[in-house]
Amino acid sequence: MATAAFKSRLDDAEPINIWPAPDMSVLAAGRRSPPVMPRDMFGPVWPLICDLAEGAGSPVDYTALGFIAVAASLIGGKRKVKPFSTSNWQEPCIIWAANVGDPSSNKSPAIDATTDPLRPMEKDHALTHGSDLLRWETESERAKVEKAAWQENVKTAVKDNLGVPSMPETAVAPEEPQRRRLLVQDATPEAVGTILSGNPSGTLHLRDELAGWLMSFDRYSPGGREFWLEAYGGRHHVIDRKGNKGPISIPFNGVSVVGGIQPEKLAACLLGTADDGLVARFLWAWPEPISYRRPRQVADMAALEHLYRRLDALEWGIDGDGRAVHITLPLDSAAADIFEKWMAENQQGLEDLGALFKGFCGKLRGTVLRLSLITEMVAWAANNAGPEPRSVSARTVAAAIEFVEEYAKPAALKVFGDAALPPVERNAATLARYLLKHKVARFNARDLRRKAGLPGLKEANPFNEAIALLADADWLRDAGKRDGETPGRRTSDFIVNPAVHGGING
Repeated sequence: MATAAFKSRLDDAEPINIWPAPDMSVLAAGRRSPPVMPRDMFGPVWPLICDLAEGAGSPVDYTALGFIAVAASLIGGKRKVKPFSTSNWQEPCIIWAANVGDPSSNKSPAIDATTDPLRPMEKDHALTHGSDLLRWETESERAKVEKAAWQENVKTAVKDNLGVPSMPETAVAPEEPQRRRLLVQDATPEAVGTILSGNPSGTLHLRDELAGWLMSFDRYSPGGREFWLEAYGGRHHVIDRKGNKGPISIPFNGVSVVGGIQPEKLAACLLGTADDGLVARFLWAWPEPISYRRPRQVADMAALEHLYRRLDALEWGIDGDGRAVHITLPLDSAAADIFEKWMAENQQGLEDLGALFKGFCGKLRGTVLRLSLITEMVAWAANNAGPEPRSVSARTVAAAIEFVEEYAKPAALKVFGDAALPPVERNAATLARYLLKHKVARFNARDLRRKAGLPGLKEANPFNEAIALLADADWLRDAGKRDGETPGRRTSDFIVNPAVHGGING
């Protein structure tokens, strides 16, 4: 047969499939598909949240959770919610939110977009605090003079064997005013406690990387983890520490939290810490990453700041003794009925759930109430008109329940399921996604490990175990060889199944 004819027949022949079909499920590593964020709970603010996300180049999930946490922190200790008039049960306005994603998923820009308006607000509070300090210093100096005069009177009275006069109230030094803190970042429990002692409405704890915070408890002093557990409850709290002048009294130990965390750190943070329900307190978001594109319009940051300022300016209630106290918003009758029915449904089957998800679902009753309170107050602040709400409506509770059922629960299942995966499966998925993203057709294991620097795969053993799993899944085939005729170690070369990249096996 002529060479040209043979070549023609060879070109026309069907390719022979010598590769089995690759198991593409290794990419997911057992992960669930992310849920779609419901919008009803955000009401009139939803378009702004979408604009913030688009400007940050992030999924809207990240800005939505960030917004919820910020709004909760600004309402803080000034409002609570009560489900039933016949019960003493009340929930404070505190939310913990965690955005899960790889470093390139734009978690930080999304969180910045929702927290940036707090910074000019803090500057305004700092100016007010400066005036307060001047008044305090003036009153303190007057108190010193009054106390010195009283002390002289006491000396004279003792010398003349007369009755000792009582110290006048004007001689008592006033407490130093504390600056309103809307935002704290890297702080020890003692430092946060001091801030909270002068901030009865609470504050927001912002962490760019939550893993460092979650793994640092008890690093500085015993009881750090217990402090943060209490900071989710918003109760009165006292910190006694050796060396302090006296106990730190915190009227409202309430700290909302928002931050990001990388997927490969989930297992250590969720499974490698105490099973005390701390991680079950978080709302989670783990959407698919998106490609950045030019925003269609600039987000109205002035409107966001105005909304935040309205929440921050909420008035306290006043009790019979003239003291500032929180105002409680009850669920209206229809809302209480909806909530009671949902509670019974949420309780069903809890005993059959995994420990992490069971703990998460067990805390959702309080979460629904907190989200309902935030939703009611945000709608009022966004509308910029009308009297402040004095109850929580059925529509609001229904929207919060929809968010929990359609988003919070599926997102938590995805996070907890990934954390429980064996490390080799998680590492194999990481390597598989890298090979797919960079269209790798052939590689040397040692060179790729050093070049890629993939999280969890920087050491030889886990990298080799991931390769072995991908080979079992028909992603890879050993292509190693020895140099020359002498025996020795084979090169660690591998060929990637062409079908992984959509090509023809063979």
